[in-house]
Amino acid sequence: MPNPSAPRNNGKQQDPAVRRRNFEEVALTFTKEEALAEADRCLHCPTHPCQNACPVGVHIPDFIALIKAGDVGGAASEIMKTSLLPAICGRVCPQEKHCEGHCVLKAKFGAVNIGGLERYAADTARAQGALKPPVPAASTGKKVVCIGSGPSSLACAAELRRAGHEVTVLEALHAYGGVLRYGIPAFRLPREVINKEVETVQAMGVQFKTDVLVGATIKVDELLKEYDAVYIGSGAGLPTMLGIPGENGVGVYSANEFLTRINLMQAYKFPQTDTPIQAGKHVIVLGGGNSAMDAARCAMRLGPQSVTIAYRRSREEMPARAAEVEHAQEEGIQFEYLVTPKEILQDEKGHVTAIHFTRNELGAPDEKGRRRPVEIPGSDFVQPADTVITAIGQRPNPTITKTTSGLKTTERGVIALNEKGETSLPGVYAGGDIIRGGATVLLAMNDGIAAAERINEYLKGK
Repeated sequence: MPNPSAPRNNGKQQDPAVRRRNFEEVALTFTKEEALAEADRCLHCPTHPCQNACPVGVHIPDFIALIKAGDVGGAASEIMKTSLLPAICGRVCPQEKHCEGHCVLKAKFGAVNIGGLERYAADTARAQGALKPPVPAASTGKKVVCIGSGPSSLACAAELRRAGHEVTVLEALHAYGGVLRYGIPAFRLPREVINKEVETVQAMGVQFKTDVLVGATIKVDELLKEYDAVYIGSGAGLPTMLGIPGENGVGVYSANEFLTRINLMQAYKFPQTDTPIQAGKHVIVLGGGNSAMDAARCAMRLGPQSVTIAYRRSREEMPARAAEVEHAQEEGIQFEYLVTPKEILQDEKGHVTAIHFTRNELGAPDEKGRRRPVEIPGSDFVQPADTVITAIGQRPNPTITKTTSGLKTTERGVIALNEKGETSLPGVYAGGDIIRGGATVLLAMNDGIAAAERINEYLKGK
């Protein structure tokens, strides 16, 4: 019988005093005993609200039942019926907003740790050699190219290959994974996990090519001559700027640059690696999302005296995952809420010295339902800093859209889709951050899966 009243197991973690100085994974995979105990909490609800709330429709009660039965390989296979990146999703998906947020046990006993169980199934099945990629359908003779190798393109490529098409993935950088690799730190998502998930897609027969910058190396128009359909999942790699004086000072980074230097180029190992990184004595990160948490936690591992996250709203409005905020606090990162940066101050050589802030109070809700920050007159103050990291959002690189005739975009610079999820060009589809301007891994994957279904229908007609 299920044991729903048992306390939720959040899993073991590295000690904060130790992990704040290394890049090894913070959260540890469940042991078999921990996984069985947590799986035993699941009621296997007949209406499966957790599954209904999952953007990619993972068969959650079924894979948990297989864990309870001791069939870890079967559990991983059950997940992979709808999601081919279980080890990644188990680690970085915001389960509290999706599956776990709808668990019937949440209010009284705490939601089942679905993310921890998904990660356990994927990691353990792979270690046992029981994680098997799906077998593709018979060849259709059709060829599709996916631009980018982030979660959206990986999901789309896998589904298209599953349907029997020949699929090629083009990556602009020298390593696969897109934002998974350059945006998410190794202490949250180890590089070997990304490598193994990509290998699963490769094992299905998907071809990968690096150092191909579509829009420069080759144009979409040229790809359409070689392939029957094109999927654009190139992400949103350009930072949103603050628009305040001093943001071009020495010591100011965008979160995109800071995280790419650390995660992709391994700048924290300099001079063993070629790319340097500078974090002074006092670091201030501007923003409240997951990128802000990642940047702050990376900065802390470089050894400054202090790291502060400054956010213009309150803790309740902060969009970052609750677990990431908690981990940041455990690691000694300070939080300054309800503040707005007005100017980044510099010395005579252009080096950052401080930030001029004003304090806020919350006013009426904005168009997203969050209360607007309203500056309090006379509340100005200056906080010392020699490194500033801006993490207030990102937008798509226009390289593809500017070099593709007839490809419509919105005023925000993202690719426009019609009510059927199609771009303005026949045979060209898009998803992930290139249509959203910034989203979670799971929503990007969902876009890729949905686009694969549309491409399948398009190719049948073609």
